[in-house]
This record gives sequence, structure tokens and C-alpha cells, in this order.
Amino acid sequence: MNFLYKIPGYMLLLFGGFCLSWGGLIIRQFQEVGVWEILFLRSIFFLIALVFFLFITYKKNTFKIIKDSGFPAVIGGLFLSLSFVAYVFSITATSVANVVFIISTQTIFLAIFGYFILREKISLFGFFSIILAMIGISIMVGDSISSGSFIGNIVALAIPINFSILVMIIRKYPRLDMIPAILYSGILSCFYGFFLSDSLNFSSHDIFMGFLLGVPQLAFGFICITIGSKTTKAVTVGILMLSETLCAPLWVWIFLNEIPPLSVFIGGFIIILAVIIKGIDKNKSVNI
Repeated sequence: MNFLYKIPGYMLLLFGGFCLSWGGLIIRQFQEVGVWEILFLRSIFFLIALVFFLFITYKKNTFKIIKDSGFPAVIGGLFLSLSFVAYVFSITATSVANVVFIISTQTIFLAIFGYFILREKISLFGFFSIILAMIGISIMVGDSISSGSFIGNIVALAIPINFSILVMIIRKYPRLDMIPAILYSGILSCFYGFFLSDSLNFSSHDIFMGFLLGVPQLAFGFICITIGSKTTKAVTVGILMLSETLCAPLWVWIFLNEIPPLSVFIGGFIIILAVIIKGIDKNKSVNI
């Protein structure tokens, strides 16, 4: 797996976003299971893939790296595991387009939390992008009240919020290794799914869908993004990650003919515009 570190960061980020973009379509393919069963299958395969990656990459230093990450990695994994729960639930409760557009606001939440938690300044462009993103979310959530997907949209907001909290923890403890935090998130998600599932009797079809969801979609996606982010500017990371936002609605449209209402595209366009504005903003000195 060391060859991944030789691939340019921007290519890994694009591929990572591409892998993650298939999540909505795969979840739609499950036949005989509910949210917690899907979460369990996804998490168990994710854990297997991640442990394999850790031992192949770090070899005998694997346990030392996990131990050295300490309590902050456990807390980070807790918040990331809540994002995993929110993702599976929201995909089953609202359109894929809604979920991925809302996820793309994580750049905006990072700016907000950075201001309140780390006392980082927000530039004029950053402030404008936050307002735009909130408008976009309001359009999507407001329309969903009548369409019945309101709860799904609200739960989807937990994804970028919890991920942003994870990033704040990493920023507060810069020596924290990201991989152990992801490992803990998989373990916790497994526990949620195991104890809250009605039944753990799965068809071969659903097991295969769980494999696709846990290994190529989630594990490959997160590993590529984690490695790619180390050698890519933060500005570029945010923009390249939009590949998930743009591809995910495309897959369910092509294969399932899932077409969300116009308000979703209007709100999504506003959110993407806000993320791009925040991404190209290089002025870090103007305090709002």
C-alpha cells in the first residue's frame, strides 16, 4: 500500500471523492435490511479493510501508532462515527442530492468552528460564503418540510458538523494521527449497528452490498483523502472534494432515475458557489 504515497495528492483526492460518491446508490440497493443493519455491514467491512491497510502500511508499528494517538483520537472517532450514522440514516430518508450538497458545507462549518473554538479570523469573503451556504441550506430544508424529507435533511447536517469537530480536535492536537481516529469510528459504528439491529440475518445480496459500501466506497475513499490531503493545499482539497457532490446525484439519476425537486439544485448550486468562494479566499487577515 506504500505506492499510494507516491501518487500525486490531487489525484488521490479526486479518486477518494469518486469512491465516496457511490454511497447513496449502493445504500439504495439493499433489499431486506434497515438503517442499523446497513450501518453494521458497512462498518464491519470498513474495519476489516482499514485494519488490513494499517498492518500493511505500518507493520510492527501499528499498535504503537494507535496507542500514541491517545484519548483525542477516541473522541475524534466518536464524532466521526456519529457522521457515519447520520449518513446512512439521511440517505434512507431524503434524496442523495440533498445529502451530498449538505455534506459539502463542511468547509463553511470549519470556518465557523475555527472562529469560535480556535479564534481564527473570518475574512469578508469567508463571511459572505457562510451567508450563502446558510441560504442554500434554508432553501433545501424549507422545501423538504412539504415533501416529507425534513428529518433526513436535518440529520444530514450532523455529517459536516461532526466532521468539522473532528478537524478541530486534530488542529488542537497537531501530532494526532488521523488513521486511528478513523479506526475508532469504525469500531463504534459496528457497536451501534450490532446492538440496535433487529436481526443480523443477511442475504448474500445485502452482504455483498455491505462489502461494496465498506471497502471500495468508504475505506478506499477515506484512505485516499487522508493521504492526498497531506500533500495538497487546503484550498485545493475543498474544491477537489466537490467531485463527490457532483457525482453522487448523477449515479442515482442514471441508475435509479432519482430526480430531486428543483429547489434542491437551486440550494445545491448556492452551496457549491459558497464553498468555491471560501476555497479561493486567500485573505486571512480581515476580522468579522
